[in-house]
Amino acid sequence: MAKRAKAYVLDTWAVIAYLEDEPSAPQIADLIANAHEEEVPVYMTVVNVGEVWYTIAREISESDANASIKELHDLRIRFEDVNWALTLEAARFKSQHKMSYADCYAAALAKAQRGELVTGDKEFKSLEDQIKIQWV
Repeated sequence: MAKRAKAYVLDTWAVIAYLEDEPSAPQIADLIANAHEEEVPVYMTVVNVGEVWYTIAREISESDANASIKELHDLRIRFEDVNWALTLEAARFKSQHKMSYADCYAAALAKAQRGELVTGDKEFKSLEDQIKIQWV
């Protein structure tokens, strides 16, 4: 039997894929639903939530961006504030890897929660030896 994750951390890529009904959306929806059934928390950093908001606001509208954030709340995704410890870990990842700073926050939260990062973003490949990644 597969070992159950302690937590899941969604990066911006996964959330945008879900919200825009991209090919991996059903897999992400199932993961969130199963996590809730098994009482496994699903997290995002507020940095990544902000990235989702501005991406949708820029591509569609602020109203749609607000509705998308409400949908994430309705899905019971926990928005985690950032503190110095998380920021320091994100900065370490950024100093050692070629990836966006927002992605570094998602990776830092996955490490801090001892959870699995849910993504399809290949930028995270270089972190496979440091964090658990659920590729979607």
